[in-house]
Parts: sequence; structure tokens; C-alpha cells
Amino acid sequence: VWLQPFYKSPNRDNGYDVADYYSVHEKHGSLGDFANFMNHAESLGMRVIVDLVASHTSIDHPWFQSARSSPRSPFRDWYVWSKQRPKNHREGIVFPGTQTTTWTMDRKARQYYFHRFYAHQADLNTWNPYVRAEIQKIMGFWLQLGVSGFRMDAVPFLIEKKGANVEHQQDFRLLKEMREFLQWRTGDAILLAEANVPPDESMEYFGDEGDRLQMMLNFPVNQRLFYALATADLGPLVWALEQTRKRPASAQWVQFLRSHDELDLGRLTGEQRQQVFAAFAPEKRMQLYDRGIRRRLAGRAVMKIEPRAIR
Repeated sequence: VWLQPFYKSPNRDNGYDVADYYSVHEKHGSLGDFANFMNHAESLGMRVIVDLVASHTSIDHPWFQSARSSPRSPFRDWYVWSKQRPKNHREGIVFPGTQTTTWTMDRKARQYYFHRFYAHQADLNTWNPYVRAEIQKIMGFWLQLGVSGFRMDAVPFLIEKKGANVEHQQDFRLLKEMREFLQWRTGDAILLAEANVPPDESMEYFGDEGDRLQMMLNFPVNQRLFYALATADLGPLVWALEQTRKRPASAQWVQFLRSHDELDLGRLTGEQRQQVFAAFAPEKRMQLYDRGIRRRLAGRAVMKIEPRAIR
């Protein structure tokens, strides 16, 4: 069982704007309720993974509130700041149409803070060793309560170097550190990554020796599967299956149809994407950011059934 974020949160983004990693949102219950849930799951032979949203926090999080209050705050460097808004502040926007920038002025801090997603979700500086130590502390807390691992949100953004005018860099050592901590604390727990990257980049996330992530959601196959369903053209799907065949012996892909998110079609060509829209989301309101379909499959494919086929 995979639990989506249930932590304390303003819920401006379905719980992915975390305000306290060590608590349970009151609408879901309490830590006592969670412990009871885990005990019951264990009694049924079920294992549970929980969402680990470590690339950003809610701006309501006490860490950010402290960071914005003073340059001398111990949490100031837990986030990413700039005195001037970078010229490329419109690049890398995740939610076009809803989001207009990745740098927003905080009036109290008198600086701009970086947010890959919405302005109410400030990005953590995961190149800061204290932030990394805190991530392990969060993992350890929930492992102690019995979870069997984590579904890791937005992994490419988690490992990237963030800042004004910095060159694009990714630190895959963070994944290795997290894996080593996980295996030390709970030998049979897993890390399942959301990393919507081209197939040739996936081995960086697994690690050549399989010493980083154990599992990844297979976005290359997922997107081309829906193209195949819409068009009956299997060519791109076969290509994706072949491209993702390579993996370390100790790692595995997770094949899926839909998850909690929109159906992302961003890796398809423009023409392929339009064919999927025509079949499953023909109306504009069913589409999201011109690259995906809203969380609920708003459209439906119309199939012609011959009478003799249903005898």
C-alpha cells in the first residue's frame, strides 16, 4: 500500500506542501492512529510505503518561517535565495498557465526564493549537508513506525543544484546516501522514485551497481502505452519496453496505468499527444498544461461493437 502525503499541511497542493514531516494531518487522525494502522497492516501481511516529499516544503513550514525572518537564521541556507530575480526566472516552470515564475519575492526576507513548483512550495537546498541529515532523520522516524520504504517525489528536482545563475548539476550521491541509510535501518525497505526522465538517463538513478534506487516508475512505457491504446500503433510502446529493459539485477521498473498525478504525455511528440487527446480528452477542459490529462480520465474512448461480438 502506498500512502500519499498525510502530514500536517495547508493542503494547497493535496498535501504535497508539507508543513511538518513528523506529524499526521488532523483530518486523517493522529500519530496514534497511524501506529494502529501500521499494526493492523502488519497483522494482515501488508506492507506500507509512504510519500517522501523532500524537494520542497510549504512556506508555512517553521523552517521557512525562520529562514525568512533573518539572514542569521540557522534555516536560512536550507532554502535557495537571490537578492535579484534571475533573468531566467521563467525557465523550468512545471505548471505553465498557473505558474509564471520560479522565483518569488518574500517581503519579510527582502529576497527572492526559488520554487520549482507553486510559489507556496519553497525548494529545499538539498546540497546543504544539514538538509540531507534532516531527510535521513525523517526517513528514520517513519521507518521506526513500521513503514517499508518511500515513494520519492520529484527526484530529478531533489538532486539538482539550485540557485541563481547556477549551471545544471545533479548530485546522485544523495540517492546513494539515502539508500545506504535505508538499508542500515531496515534491510528490506525500498525507495520507489518518481523520475520522469528519458530511458538513457535512468541508469544514473538506479546506479550502475544498483546501489541507488531499487525501483522507478516507468514513465517512458506509461506514456506510450496510452498512445498505443488511443491509436493501436504499438511501435513507440515496443521501443520504450526495449529501451527500459536494461537495469541492474537488484533493481526493477514499476509498470503502471495511472497514479495520483495527471497523465503526463510530455515525452510524446506533439502529434502523438494530440492523438491521445483526441481519444481520451477531446475537450480543452480535460487537458492539463497542453501536455497531459487531468487526474481523472475525463474523456473516454468510443468503441464500436459489432452485434455478433457480444453474443
